[in-house]
Amino acid sequence: MTHPIPRFHLAFPVIDLAQTRSFYCTVLGCAVGRTSDRWIDFDFYGHQITAHLKPELCAATDTNLVDGDAVPVRHFGIILEWEIWHQLVDRLKDQTFIIPPHIRFTGEVGEQATLFIQDPSGNALEFKSFRDQSSIFAA
Repeated sequence: MTHPIPRFHLAFPVIDLAQTRSFYCTVLGCAVGRTSDRWIDFDFYGHQITAHLKPELCAATDTNLVDGDAVPVRHFGIILEWEIWHQLVDRLKDQTFIIPPHIRFTGEVGEQATLFIQDPSGNALEFKSFRDQSSIFAA
């Protein structure tokens, strides 16, 4: 069944709005939407994410082992086109990675390029890409 791809909205806690704005705008290239003294909307590759000032909810997250990597259980991200993912890798070269850019599930169904970074509040973000978009949900 074919579905039009709607835009998603995600709200997440942050410790400091100024640091959050700097990271999402400068490092990731997000545009800012509406703001208040308690939250900021960002354009995250055409999707709306909202950083809410709520430091007490920011805490380290547990990990699960996935193809040899300790993947943060609580994370969000985006699936990018192959070339755009590689451009992002170049853009993030000065960042500290939770999981550095690499190919996961090599030669298997679901082979993908992936990387994990963390925002200043400790929120984990995954950026991934599939050469074959039809394998995103392949079992």
